[in-house]
Amino acid sequence: MPRATDDRSTDMLADPVANVRRALTAAGARDTVTVLPDAVPTAAAAADALGCDVAAITNSLVFEVDGAPLLILASGAAKVDVRLVASQLGTGRIRRAAPDFVLHHTGQEVGGVAPVGHPAKIRTLLDTSLENHATLWAGAGDHHSMFSISYGELQRITGAHALRVR
Repeated sequence: MPRATDDRSTDMLADPVANVRRALTAAGARDTVTVLPDAVPTAAAAADALGCDVAAITNSLVFEVDGAPLLILASGAAKVDVRLVASQLGTGRIRRAAPDFVLHHTGQEVGGVAPVGHPAKIRTLLDTSLENHATLWAGAGDHHSMFSISYGELQRITGAHALRVR
């Protein structure tokens, strides 16, 4: 079980899927969390289990920019071009975050990170290519859980800035 390392409560980090469910409903979205029998730690595994296009899987990727987290919600079919993103944002170097950094800032482990349900708000970008899909699937806090949502609703509940990431 993750342990809190600052003033966040251990309870907040204890059940990441419950945190995602609460965040969805608190934002006025439906709780569409689906718990799958097998782990789906990759976009390909999730797409296979859900019977959807891998491009409709929304990967929640945490990066580090000047010591702060940056969450990029990217299509499972895309590799984020960090140079392109940095250039569009006018920031310094964007690096893929280490697993402990991800856990600290999201309360969720790599491979199960959700767009919501974190201990504190994280600056978030939303891959514009995801807009091509009526239904998106995103991680719901662990390796067995996913939730469905529309692009517009995902942008609304995360406050994400839409951006081309590849």
